[in-house]
Amino acid sequence: MAESEAETPSTPCEFESKYFEYNGIRLPPFCRGKMEEVSDFPVRENDIWIVTYPKSGTSLLQEVVYLVSQGADPDEIGLMNIDEQLPVLEYPQPGLDIIKELTSPRLIKSHLPYRFLPSDLHNGNSKVIYMARNPKDLVVSYYQFHRSLRTMSYRGTFQEFCRRFMNDKLGYGSWFDHVQEFWDHRLDSNVLFLKYEDMHKDLGTMVEQLVRFLGVSYDKAQLESTIEHCHLLIDHCCNAEALPIGRGRVGLWKDIFTVSMNEKFDQVYKQRMGKLDLAFEFNL
Repeated sequence: MAESEAETPSTPCEFESKYFEYNGIRLPPFCRGKMEEVSDFPVRENDIWIVTYPKSGTSLLQEVVYLVSQGADPDEIGLMNIDEQLPVLEYPQPGLDIIKELTSPRLIKSHLPYRFLPSDLHNGNSKVIYMARNPKDLVVSYYQFHRSLRTMSYRGTFQEFCRRFMNDKLGYGSWFDHVQEFWDHRLDSNVLFLKYEDMHKDLGTMVEQLVRFLGVSYDKAQLESTIEHCHLLIDHCCNAEALPIGRGRVGLWKDIFTVSMNEKFDQVYKQRMGKLDLAFEFNL
């Protein structure tokens, strides 16, 4: 299980820390030295896992899943720090030891590829909700995220960043492989594969999918109320006032992609994803 240093995903020498490669996949520096412990992490049957490639709408999904799975009061959720309720497995805080001791049912997030998740998950021992986002909007959001983080200090152009994305040179490895691995497991009984754009296009159906998958008992009135609350939640999180740069909207890529960039991206996308029976909405 050799680890090796890799160039950082920005202009040379601008990052204080470097990504590293684990079994050929680029991972953030805080994953170094813990991947075997992640693989052996003990999973419980009543765990709920949310897995995404970064910037795939994780924050929105976690709030919807928390609302659906816990039967939580939407007004109370607004007063809570949901991130504290749903730790990220591989992050330094709170750490694997703390997550192991959390009270059931645990809700746990991860950005790791399918192959690096705990072995117990591969054996179907708990429910995994995976959400994918169209890669054009995702790469714009990921670029803005890198620009906003002091620890990343990314100062390259979007064109350079997009090229790195297409060449699998960002943290958590290839988006194409990440999505394809989970798509290959979409029929597993413990996996629910969702698409970010469906949150905006048909949220009601997505909530119903989550209710069935999680085995939650809702009557018609409760279901309708939950869907209404989820609509309000997403409208609040994605409207222009809440997010001036519009990170959450579908079609964000059109504000920054040039014609030539779009043509190149489409070419790479077709090469990497063309054989999959998986289609994304790039405009709504």
